[in-house]
Amino acid sequence: MAEPEIGGSGHAGGAAAVCAALKERLGHPVTVSGPADELLVAIPRDELPHAVEVVTEFGALHVMFLGLDLRGLDPAGDLAVEEVLAVPDGPVVRLRASVAVDQPSHRSITPLLPAAQWDEREAHDLFGIVPTGHPDLRPLVLHAPIPGLPHPLLKVPPSGETTPSPFRSFAAHGEGVYELPVGPIHAGIIEPGHFRFSAVGESILHLDARLFYTHRGIEKLVEGRTFDRALPIVERSCGVCTVTHATAFSRAVERLTRTVVPPRARLARVLLAEMERLYNHVSDLGNICAGVGFHYGTSRLGWQKERLLRCNEALTGHRYLTGIVTPGGLRIDLDPARLASLAASVREIDHDVRAIVRRLVRSDGFMNRLHGTGVVSAAKARRMGAVGVGARASGLAFDLRVDRPADGYEELAIPIVTQSSGDVAARFHVRAQEAAISAGIVRDLAGRLPAGAVRVPLAAEAEPGASTLTGVEGPRGASWIWLMAGADGRVERLHLRSASFANWPVVAAAVPGNLVPDFPVINKSFELCYACTDR
Repeated sequence: MAEPEIGGSGHAGGAAAVCAALKERLGHPVTVSGPADELLVAIPRDELPHAVEVVTEFGALHVMFLGLDLRGLDPAGDLAVEEVLAVPDGPVVRLRASVAVDQPSHRSITPLLPAAQWDEREAHDLFGIVPTGHPDLRPLVLHAPIPGLPHPLLKVPPSGETTPSPFRSFAAHGEGVYELPVGPIHAGIIEPGHFRFSAVGESILHLDARLFYTHRGIEKLVEGRTFDRALPIVERSCGVCTVTHATAFSRAVERLTRTVVPPRARLARVLLAEMERLYNHVSDLGNICAGVGFHYGTSRLGWQKERLLRCNEALTGHRYLTGIVTPGGLRIDLDPARLASLAASVREIDHDVRAIVRRLVRSDGFMNRLHGTGVVSAAKARRMGAVGVGARASGLAFDLRVDRPADGYEELAIPIVTQSSGDVAARFHVRAQEAAISAGIVRDLAGRLPAGAVRVPLAAEAEPGASTLTGVEGPRGASWIWLMAGADGRVERLHLRSASFANWPVVAAAVPGNLVPDFPVINKSFELCYACTDR
């Protein structure tokens, strides 16, 4: 067994323990490569579930599961699957198993990790890799087969005809049970999603959520593009998480090229990320008010969001902070005078938001609609792989800014806000407190960004076939990007698993047992994106 590179990582002890456990429990040596904080472990296909069991005994959480087509890049010339797990206070472990092209299947890990259920369905749609034993292998991404390209991320289309599995909505049966379909076209100006409720009277028994009506093939679009040309596509996978996704992609490129970002750019990225979190949280607090028809909060908080967007524009030239973060640092510097103005504006907006929240919390009619609604227990949140506010409101203290800090977050002492009730009220309170914390971080950093450059050229060319992944705590939780380099500094394979992708199954699990009129506020309390889920 190859020993992982140690070299000063705080994860070294965890890496050695994970490697030793895999060797002992699998009963044979395994090939391990990569730095101590990110282990790439090659295992036989049939041992994937066993290896997952071994790593999860360290308390590891599911990060992502993805398919790979390594033909032309790997000597074996096969397909592969990779399950990524994050060990608390330890390494990220990437379990990669080869899958024969003529027998593209593996044993499903969903029975062990329910959080991987959508990931395995997605790999089945896009690569044709069958997770045998998966409890629900209905199509996820592709609503209809693409003529001549049934699995669009394969480098070589399969020979012969393929018969896609039909999609059938789940329906509960019994006396008095009826189905209530909502969408995919909605009355409001939102993106399409189809929600089919099985209910008795007003009580919901089951919610079957179907998304991916706006699948754009972003991961296919970036293949073969240079890192610079791929960045705008990744960044625009979601309109309100631009800093999150641009930073995750940039960090992945910097990791592959061993590039060190200047101190001013590192802390400036933190400031921009907290501005993104702040305007999203303020907006989402207002949307919770909209979910129960309490329009005082909707209108007042909507105006505060608009003020924050105008602050973004004054600072960077773009209301949604697009086009700022780039591999190597930032595209533009932040003007000191505008930073001072930002700090003053955010101080005033923070004061107003706190006052509005106090009025909302004192409204018994409003808060009674939130308490006990859409409850997600800590056990369910962990099992389903909840992230962000959805996890912290259920008592799970997960936050990549603290758990795996990067850029300038390691220099900050950020408290992790949690609640224990796991209902809409808990998600409301977590958001309100996090908004205040973000406002404080912005004011602090605006007055003390270090002098110096904001961008450096990439230090080296990425080795073809080298891969890595990076996670960023965005407004909705942890979003991860997995990146493999091709020749000449181009993208060979990219996979984006957004926080919204992780949390949509949690929303569906939060709804049963509530009333049909409760769904809007439950949905708004998570406030997930369709765009970066569908991609």
